[in-house]
Amino acid sequence: MKLSCSVSFRLLAVLGFWGLAGCQMQPVSVEGGGAPPAKAPVTQGASDRTAIDAHMVWGGEVRCFAKGECRFVLVEHEEGRVVLHQLSGRTSRQLDRQPVAYHPDSAVWLSDTLVAAAVEATGSLDIFRVEGERLVRIHQAVVGFAPRDVVLVSASQGQYKMLATPYSGKNVAWIDWHEDNRQAAVSKAVRWCEAPWHPVRVTKIPGTASGGFAVACLDDRKVVAVSDTDLLATPRVLATFGAIARHARPSPSGQWLYVALETGARNARINMQTGELQYIQSPLTGSVAVAPLSDDLVVWADDGKMYLQRLDADAKVLETRWIKTSGFSTGLQLIDVDGDGERDLVVLNSVDSVVDVIYGPLWDRAVERL
Repeated sequence: MKLSCSVSFRLLAVLGFWGLAGCQMQPVSVEGGGAPPAKAPVTQGASDRTAIDAHMVWGGEVRCFAKGECRFVLVEHEEGRVVLHQLSGRTSRQLDRQPVAYHPDSAVWLSDTLVAAAVEATGSLDIFRVEGERLVRIHQAVVGFAPRDVVLVSASQGQYKMLATPYSGKNVAWIDWHEDNRQAAVSKAVRWCEAPWHPVRVTKIPGTASGGFAVACLDDRKVVAVSDTDLLATPRVLATFGAIARHARPSPSGQWLYVALETGARNARINMQTGELQYIQSPLTGSVAVAPLSDDLVVWADDGKMYLQRLDADAKVLETRWIKTSGFSTGLQLIDVDGDGERDLVVLNSVDSVVDVIYGPLWDRAVERL
């Protein structure tokens, strides 16, 4: 068993140290937490969230089809399962649960009826069609390494391009697959960096006129990006850090790329027009996931908690608020699940058995102290 964690703690797991310490040390408070909130927030409680039973979810994605009607595909890492849930309003119902090989790490929607799951043991992307309420496997695309993440790059007339990145190693793979399975999926490997986890599409890259894909490289402690104009090119280094760069996500406008750093009591953001790097003071040792709500309002995740920070133009923290979570918050997705017009937050949990859907408005639901 290995946990969704950085290389140093993954090595501890290999040596036989089990439990949460194998994923990240317990957060430690430091001086400089946020100023008191301007108004009293909504009290946190059972009504502000839905708890979805799912064991050790390393990856997954919610896709909404109509107001308040969504489906959630996820992977249960240790169970070796791809699972489909129906989300209606603020309720969740499991539809199907299909076995895959050992250690599925992530899952993504390719279309309204197709999903892909990255599976370590088979070094593959297992592609399923959603038929009614069932998942039916229709193809297994060979990646060439044990994949940690899969993201959709493009989709057009049944032709899909995906990006797979490794649990460990420097090579990523661009994979082309046609829905009618007219031929086996084609994989092209490119060297990026060591342990490029959680790649993401960005609309801006410093020094270019295009967008592309960016990723935080855990073991190389840097963030790199590649342009849409040449996906097979050597990626550009956007920033290098003294701590493990765990997770990178753009703000809604694309102006900033926020970077969760595991240690050092600070996180960072990169100006995606100028390349400027700004550090952001953290009230904890570090963070493992990030979800920007706006250019200057951001959610950081850690073990059992998240903190929201409002920033000024120089990344000074103006205010900090907190939200409890059900476990090690390894992944975040902002999406309006219940159809009320407010963005909700899907919080994956890589070590326990509950995924949280926390309903917005998130800033108003957060509290000054836990």
